[in-house]
Amino acid sequence: MLVLGVESSCDETGVAVVDASGRDIPRLLAQALHSQIDLHQAYGGVVPELASRDHVRRALPLLEQTLEQAGLSVNQLDSVAYTRGPGLAGALLVGAGLACALAAALGRPALGIHHLEGHLLSPFLGDDPPQFPFLALLVSGGHTQLMQVRTVAQYELLGETIDDAAGEAFDKSAKLLGLPYPGGPHLARLALEGDERAFKLPRPLLHSGDSDFSFAGLKTAVLTQAQRLGDQLPMRRADLAASTQAAIVDVLVAKSLAALDQTGLRRLVVAGGVGANSRLREQLERACAPRGVRVHYPQLSLCTDNGAMIALAAGMRIQAGLAPSSTAYAFDVRPRWGLTELSH
Repeated sequence: MLVLGVESSCDETGVAVVDASGRDIPRLLAQALHSQIDLHQAYGGVVPELASRDHVRRALPLLEQTLEQAGLSVNQLDSVAYTRGPGLAGALLVGAGLACALAAALGRPALGIHHLEGHLLSPFLGDDPPQFPFLALLVSGGHTQLMQVRTVAQYELLGETIDDAAGEAFDKSAKLLGLPYPGGPHLARLALEGDERAFKLPRPLLHSGDSDFSFAGLKTAVLTQAQRLGDQLPMRRADLAASTQAAIVDVLVAKSLAALDQTGLRRLVVAGGVGANSRLREQLERACAPRGVRVHYPQLSLCTDNGAMIALAAGMRIQAGLAPSSTAYAFDVRPRWGLTELSH
């Protein structure tokens, strides 16, 4: 069972093929990815129209590159999957249109996949795949959520952000510090040079007693501190970056530990772009090891948006008997789509 996956939800165009034969975890055969960072850097953020046009330019060459790398012809594909949502509407339509047109031409099923389900399942492509059930900390772009995962498509939302997500807190704080787009990775690198105890920043909802998150107040505190520093900001940027990162990570770790205690689970999956943050990984490992909790991450190359996670999610759904076998090619996209809507 060869499954092609197409990802185009925001500013990465990704194509991949997995082998989902049998009951083993689908195996990644090949993937190709193009990032639009250079395209959007001049604007300080993603421009939706430019993103959509770039997906149009990149998708077919990436498809050809992936198939060549896998040593496959297009006729050997058994199913075609694409990101249906959430994401930018125009960008999603590019991937959906390509995937459904290809599936129709081949007479194969087309599967619309939830972007966050792809992230959530992506650690299964790693060297240390998790086992169900587990707790998932999803920290991807505008999403910060804690999910109890029983198996494929059985997800219970425990808590989520009520305003800015962790990724947004990284990016917006980086912009306040004058760091280039995309800000989160730049802030994390700069934080390595600073003292995280230099500034006392808030840890929003740290002791709220629930699993919800809030990072808007932290962003405001960073702005206030940057304004207070004035001309001294360039000399103190590393310290402020380190203090900001520490505040975000402290909240993510504390909420994850509380959710593990609440559910009694002993496996934690961390997925999404912020999951690549070395400080977060270090603190989670340090906190979880004494509790006997195993922490699982995607490969660093799979923390960003990619086609492999979409192909994987489709393959695991097919194996679980949850994918449609019909060949109906009318499609829509869902720019706003809750992950729990997938549960059955």
